[in-house]
Amino acid sequence: MSGWSPGEPWSPVVLHDLRYSARTLTEAARESRRPRPRRVRRTVAIHSFPRYQRDRSVARWSAREERRARQRLRRQVGSLLGLVNSASGELALDAVDTVDVPPARHRRGSLWLA
Repeated sequence: MSGWSPGEPWSPVVLHDLRYSARTLTEAARESRRPRPRRVRRTVAIHSFPRYQRDRSVARWSAREERRARQRLRRQVGSLLGLVNSASGELALDAVDTVDVPPARHRRGSLWLA
């Protein structure tokens, strides 16, 4: 790592991905067809030495964050079920709109955020 100075990234990484834009989704819905993803090329600069060296602390942090996300999801779904299943045995389906349950995070998604 000769020539490296503080403040510069340890390693640049290029990621290739497929993404849907809002315009693509709208056009596909209007034309009654499947949306076509577009290619996205992203450059990420790794500034953290543990992430660069694949230190186990990153994996432990990631596992903790994923566990917390699953606990939040279970708690939100539990409150939703508590509202829907009334004591009288009838389903209160209008209560579903009162609880916001965001989509579950992708497994190991926090590794990308480390």
